Amino acid sequence: MDSNDRTSSRRRLAARRFAPATRAVCRAHMTRRRFLRMAAVTAGAILLDGPLVWAKKDISLTYLASNVSGYREIAEQAQKDLGITIRMERATTIHENMRRAITRPKSLDVVDLDFGNIDTIVRLQMLTPIEAKRIDEYDRLSTIFTDGSLGNTTLSTQGGAPYTHLYLRPNAPDAFAPGPTSHMALVPTMYNADTLGVRPDLVGRPITSWRELLSPEFAGRTALVSRPGVGILDAALALEAAGLITYQDKANMTRAEIDATMHHLLRLKRRGHFYGFWKDFGESVDFMASGNVVIQSMWSPAVTQVRQHGIACTYPPLAEGHRGWCYGLGLSRALHGAKLDAAYAFMNWFLSGWVGAFLGRQGYYPSVPATMHKAMQPHEWAYWMEGEPATKPIVSPHGLVIAQPGERRDGGSYIDRMSSIACWNSLMDESRYLLARWSELTTKG
Repeated sequence: MDSNDRTSSRRRLAARRFAPATRAVCRAHMTRRRFLRMAAVTAGAILLDGPLVWAKKDISLTYLASNVSGYREIAEQAQKDLGITIRMERATTIHENMRRAITRPKSLDVVDLDFGNIDTIVRLQMLTPIEAKRIDEYDRLSTIFTDGSLGNTTLSTQGGAPYTHLYLRPNAPDAFAPGPTSHMALVPTMYNADTLGVRPDLVGRPITSWRELLSPEFAGRTALVSRPGVGILDAALALEAAGLITYQDKANMTRAEIDATMHHLLRLKRRGHFYGFWKDFGESVDFMASGNVVIQSMWSPAVTQVRQHGIACTYPPLAEGHRGWCYGLGLSRALHGAKLDAAYAFMNWFLSGWVGAFLGRQGYYPSVPATMHKAMQPHEWAYWMEGEPATKPIVSPHGLVIAQPGERRDGGSYIDRMSSIACWNSLMDESRYLLARWSELTTKG
């Protein structure tokens, strides 16, 4: 058997191995070639074998990105493939994106938003409803979005579950629908299952529960993210795991639940339990890389960056499950005409595979796994999505080695990680009260 035959054989074996998962996370694909040809003619675009290339070179889009997708490489690749100018701006927090979409809709065209935080923006009708029929890969979106399941698991609906925040009522675009309709609030893009960052060389034993965040053993060497809507969820997962509080819905607490949570956190603060409350990605990396913190709130790419420095850092699965989040692309309500058509082209390009593979190399998951599958090398797909041991060095989006042959991704496969979601990031009904109480914790003194 020559090398080409061996490669083909491996690919066939990999495809058979992943086939059940593919069926679990993707809907059957229905061709839209005829529709695309008609849309291309209407929009003045030329349909090639690849993405749409726009004949109108003067079209430009302002894309307000998040910390998840705010990479210049994404804007550059989109501009190269689509032939339109992408002016990318990156906000400090996802809440800034929402505020700008509400207060200055004409200053942007496409915007990253968190599914768990769009209730207000939908109620105010500050977005252009997205026509499902104009999304090329709609039929292959992960079932996480289309019916709230993954494999044989029905996912948690605590907080901003994407399935409950995807569809709009046809005759009432200011309200969410309980199931599929012709219009969506956002086009799902990237999501993940978050847990705690751990320095295994300094902790010295396995970490298997959220309650370890509260352990006296790590006093003075723990940290939480300073963002109230996320930090309090990590704290709630720890408090519930420790048996100190039982929540009706951790991601939408009552005032009494917020007060009970803050009682425990303020007590821990007075004892010097927390090293600090990190404000941004870089600070979380510094906390962990320095060794001043050994267990904390953390994002997947921050773990990746610590590893790039040659420092041991893990993102272990925890018995109580993960905290989930999901981002999507929204359309400004000020869009119309050719710019609206260009925005649809950009969203379709975003789902076509290149972005999924680029961001997937730091641990994020794409809303259309099938297109990322085509854009990744077989050994990358096996590591990131199937939970298999690496057969070659695994590199970050910028080519730095983050895992060696034989190592596995923390938490296992895509299905293992995402099916264990305990709650989703969200904007609580009592968010203003939470903000006031949370400031007592993060303010020095």
